[in-house]
Amino acid sequence: MVLLKSNHGELGSAVIDFSLKGVDDNYYSLSGFEGKKIIVIIFMCNHCPYVKGVISRLVKLQNDFSPHGIQLIGINSNDTNAYPEDSFENMKVFYKEHKMNFPYLFDETQQTARNYDAVCTPDIYVYDADRVLRYRGRMDDNWQDESSVKSKDLENAINALLKGQDIIFKQVPSMGCSIKWKN
Repeated sequence: MVLLKSNHGELGSAVIDFSLKGVDDNYYSLSGFEGKKIIVIIFMCNHCPYVKGVISRLVKLQNDFSPHGIQLIGINSNDTNAYPEDSFENMKVFYKEHKMNFPYLFDETQQTARNYDAVCTPDIYVYDADRVLRYRGRMDDNWQDESSVKSKDLENAINALLKGQDIIFKQVPSMGCSIKWKN
């Protein structure tokens, strides 16, 4: 396992469209989420301990914020030949096991991850109603132990955007396993 931190990203840049197959066998693109106030894109996978450490928090976040027009979208870009545990079929199992309540999409060509300059799992991007990148950072300050979390960075970023405020706190990079690129 190679630990990496997300890049700071180009805050203020526009969202990049995609068309990816979800675990429900439907295809998703950004046009399907036009009515959402905020879109949170999370590059993730099935096997990463960092993702496993926060997946229940992501499900809770989607549940809590869904009535406010927030939409999470998970994208798995890992090389499934080298990491079969991240295969599309195993994504379906992971989705059910963790009772995921947001789309989980497969980036088989890895082009979406490259377009976003994603580097790790989880790698989190938050776009406002104008689909401008406003936050790229960690979920919170303790991926291992939810009871020890002191700073809910992702939740704080979403709340600021819902109130029409700028995100004024320091955006700490997410950390996790490297995306497993194809050779």
